[in-house]
Amino acid sequence: MIDSPGTASAPDPLDGLAETFDRAAFAAIASMTGGLSPVTIAQAFSDWALHLAASPGHRLELFAKGARKYIRLADYLAHGSASDHPAIEPLPQDHRFDDPAWKTPPYSAIAQSFLLMQQWWHAATTGVSGVSDHHEAVTSFAMRQILDMFAPSNFAATNPVLQQRIVETGGMCLVEGAHLFLTDLEDMARGAASSSVADFKLGKDIAATKGKIIYRNRLIELIQYEPTTANVRPEPVLVVPAWIMKYYILDLSSHNSLISWLVGQGYAVFAISWHNPGSADRDLDMDDYRLLGPMAALEAIGAITGAQKIHALGYCLGGTLLAITAAAMARDGDDRLATLTLLAAQTEFSEPGELGLFIDEAQLNLLDSMMWERGYLDSSQMGGAFQMLRSNDLVWSRVLNEYLMGNRPPLNDLMVWNADGTRMPYAMHSEYLRKLFLKDDLAEGRFKVDNRTISLSALRLPMFVVGTETDHVAPWRSVHKIHMLTSAEISFALTNGGHNAGIVSEPGHNHRHYRLLTRRDGDPALSPEEWLLQAEDHGGSWWEAWGEWLGVRSGEAGAPPPLGASDKGYAPILDAPGSYVLEK
Repeated sequence: MIDSPGTASAPDPLDGLAETFDRAAFAAIASMTGGLSPVTIAQAFSDWALHLAASPGHRLELFAKGARKYIRLADYLAHGSASDHPAIEPLPQDHRFDDPAWKTPPYSAIAQSFLLMQQWWHAATTGVSGVSDHHEAVTSFAMRQILDMFAPSNFAATNPVLQQRIVETGGMCLVEGAHLFLTDLEDMARGAASSSVADFKLGKDIAATKGKIIYRNRLIELIQYEPTTANVRPEPVLVVPAWIMKYYILDLSSHNSLISWLVGQGYAVFAISWHNPGSADRDLDMDDYRLLGPMAALEAIGAITGAQKIHALGYCLGGTLLAITAAAMARDGDDRLATLTLLAAQTEFSEPGELGLFIDEAQLNLLDSMMWERGYLDSSQMGGAFQMLRSNDLVWSRVLNEYLMGNRPPLNDLMVWNADGTRMPYAMHSEYLRKLFLKDDLAEGRFKVDNRTISLSALRLPMFVVGTETDHVAPWRSVHKIHMLTSAEISFALTNGGHNAGIVSEPGHNHRHYRLLTRRDGDPALSPEEWLLQAEDHGGSWWEAWGEWLGVRSGEAGAPPPLGASDKGYAPILDAPGSYVLEK
């Protein structure tokens, strides 16, 4: 029988089977490509190649640029080792050819040839008329990966520094490098941390600020830290870290722990430690993270301390979630938040930086299939994407220094934290990438909480927002865009360093500086360029400026609250750092 128009058709029994087959096929592709979509790469290169083929003027221009570079190189070679006048200087962040050995023939010619070729390929993959911005970025990025892979610094035959190391050690550096490589390979196969990582003990060497777990649900453990001052401010501080890594990025060693420092400033501090999700948590979504995370924590803090107002701090994804939570609270008339502090946290995603290279429909389809099969996205996939953004520093320099030269630097606390990855559940990560990164729903007024739209324009509380100069995860200009989404008072600080090191910037840390400018409530927003011209530069740590800002917006100190409240269902469960932080 044929269904008549307007009649609901019965579900096709093949629909579910077809989806299963498709998901399995895409998951298999993802496992072979490390989660990168070959379709995205193919589309990008096709777009670039076809438009370049149709651009005779641009091809002529590239030919002329190539000819000029050959002439510059020939002139450099003709003058011998004229290192004071090279044909081309490396980019400021490129330190592969810093050693004086690269200034001697024939290695000077090899290095100069590579740098000129690298510059030419950048010109070839950018500025081609008709190529979409995303495809141009992907093509340029892919060519940079290829060039970084075949850089002369990566090979013994073309690297004078490595050759000298081999001679000095009688070739034992290669033996030691092979040993390090096989050890890492074995650890990776077993899913175990390296022995060096194991030397750092959670609760003793790192994540050691004293406190108690006073609340636990299926997603968080809430840590209440013991006061170290006789009196504390009446407004507690809730710390909402990112769940992409463990919370103790903000509680590393005793000398650089933001949490320990904040406790020492006379605040009652609470921090969320996220559960490391597995397959059983596949259906946890963004709203589950909001309700079981900051909202549950606010309830506990209010019950324990009796505070009417609470300062809230969010870092990275935790800051994005906190901004969503604060906007929903403002919409619903919930005024428990006194201030909002966002550290390297994006609320507007139209310019997410190089991380946006991995965000398009084809890429998300592949990630969705991979997460659908497992129920989560593994930290190795996320870590691989971040390493590719800085492959020269994070991949090939490690291959050279560790696996060829046999030099492995001792681990520090930040490196240990970076190796302690977490997973992300299927529903939450898919929703986060699609609604925020791909569609920018939060900034454009389409994001819903409890089936009702929220708007960051509802935020009227004072805000302290921090961006970092060399952030590859949350570029500071993207973080700065919160000025365009609310007219609230915003003190924006731009500190030197990257996504992690710029935040872990304790007082006394050498070579630290930051810019700071406050936009008053109701004043118009400045563009990032205008902000840079007006913001005053300060030496030292942004922590101290934030501490002063927080102090002005806090009440007079009084007796500290108790650790937990057994009579209200918040009895201390165990000592900090708790059990969730130990989950692998």
